Amino acid sequence: MTTQDTTPPASLPAGTAPGRDASSTELGYPAEAWSAERAAAARAEHEARADALTAGHRERRRRGEKHPVEDFLFTYYPFSAARLRRWHPGWGTAYDAAADRCDDGRPRIADVDEHGRRSWYEDGPSTEGITWRRADAERYRRERADALGFMHRLLASSSLTARRPEFGCFGLHEWAMVHRLRPGEQRHEDLPLRLGQEATDAVVEREQLVCSHLDAFRFFTPAAAPRNAHEPTRERQAELDNPACLHVGMDLYKWAMKLTPLVDSALVLDCFEHARATRVLDMEASPYDVRPLGYGVVPIETPAGKAEYVRRQRELAAGAEELRQRILSVLDGVATGTRTRPS
Repeated sequence: MTTQDTTPPASLPAGTAPGRDASSTELGYPAEAWSAERAAAARAEHEARADALTAGHRERRRRGEKHPVEDFLFTYYPFSAARLRRWHPGWGTAYDAAADRCDDGRPRIADVDEHGRRSWYEDGPSTEGITWRRADAERYRRERADALGFMHRLLASSSLTARRPEFGCFGLHEWAMVHRLRPGEQRHEDLPLRLGQEATDAVVEREQLVCSHLDAFRFFTPAAAPRNAHEPTRERQAELDNPACLHVGMDLYKWAMKLTPLVDSALVLDCFEHARATRVLDMEASPYDVRPLGYGVVPIETPAGKAEYVRRQRELAAGAEELRQRILSVLDGVATGTRTRPS
């Protein structure tokens, strides 16, 4: 994350003198440390970006409305807009803990308790009266070693350098989720099928289903599931995840959120934006007619539609790979205790 220390920070405790950054030598561990002013400015910048990205979702939620494209990430993944708004500088950066307190000493953010301790963070050492706070990477290594290992294996094995991407799925997973359903049974009941039920079923039965992503496959209808070339399971996920798969790319947002506070918030929001852009193609290529919502159509039942899908899928896969490598850089750094940055 690159944040200039010139933006006026949020209010700090009364009497707080202008802070300073610190070096790894002063801290005694491999990290840079930010003053309270710099941390407050970075938090404000992140919160403003997150608020802009979630404004529509929050307003629809207030009105009790749903959007099958833009709200998908908040229903498919167990992360709220409030949690997405929570700022973390990443495991390689410490900051003055005063940035987490209001003028009267009360916690400024939801994950700081009444004693001033922040969840999954550790405090110390203190220099010149400043308490340096950083993500507790050692606790993650100790208590979540299995999860860290699984995420590293999954991301490393699904990278473009480790596995050849397959571009022949054409987004048919969404079609398989409505195959031979009766009226009223489809997931997005407010959206009409673009071709109607009979023609949609015919596309599924004519094309080859090659979905390798477990969390897409599990929504296949009973009629469609036996037609799939794979039978994905959680145990085989690292073996099967396809670098070109839309859902594999969207899942980078899930892994980044699960890795907070080790992963910095700028990377989390980058993953969120990528996942939201991916969902657009997911639905434009689906059997649903999303034109009334202002989106286009990628008619994958035609040669031209297939070509358009693959073109956009390649672009998304390249973007996903850049994010994947950034997450892997964090995982490698946490594992070795060395601050690393992707090239």
